[in-house]
Parts: sequence; structure tokens; C-alpha cells
Amino acid sequence: MTAESVPDFIVQGTTLSGAEPESVRAAMDHAFDYRGDVTIVLRDGSTIEGYVFDRRNERTIEASRVSMFQAGSDARIDIGYPEIAEITFSGRDPAAGRSWENWVRRYAEQKLAGEQAGIDSGRLD
Repeated sequence: MTAESVPDFIVQGTTLSGAEPESVRAAMDHAFDYRGDVTIVLRDGSTIEGYVFDRRNERTIEASRVSMFQAGSDARIDIGYPEIAEITFSGRDPAAGRSWENWVRRYAEQKLAGEQAGIDSGRLD
């Protein structure tokens, strides 16, 4: 998968290959913007699941790194881009479908239906 073939929009369950260095860079940009957990498969076959909270896009792939909180613990993990074989967007994104535009549309639909419309955003779980 080349960086050009990385989709513009990522949803839960999407898996991106890290076969090419630039595809890792593009995938990690998406992982940083994603609000759910990701599962990273390393080139040695081990997997790490957690939330990406920082990424360092350096001039070279070898110097680029991603930082994540490991799922189920407070551990912070730092991974070099060359170590990454695959990224799966495994956790639910609690903000998916909760754009400002969707909220305004639902609010207007409730008002037009004669229902009481509030500013509540709805449950995240």
C-alpha cells in the first residue's frame, strides 16, 4: 500500500499495511487523529493495542516515532515507524458520526417534529 492508496476516511476495523515506509507515515497521521484505540503489529510479530497520543514525523522514517498509552494500563509506549508492520483501527471512535453538522440536523429534525430539542450531545457509550 502506498501513501497515495491510504484512504482519506478511516473507520473502525480499517487495517493499513506498513509495508512501505511512506504508508506508515500516512497511517500514523490517521491514527493520531483517530479517537479510538489502534492495534499495531510490529515487524517481530508482537502486537500492541492502545491510544495514540503523539507522533513525531521527522525528516526520515527511521527517526519518526509514535507514542501511545497501552490499553488497560497507564504504560506509555514509544514505537519507531520502521518497527511497524500493520495498523488496525480496532477501538470504537466515540466521536464517529457526532459532527457539528449531524448534531444540527438532529436538533432541527426534533424541532420540526414538535419534540423538545436540547443541547445534549447524546451518550458516548
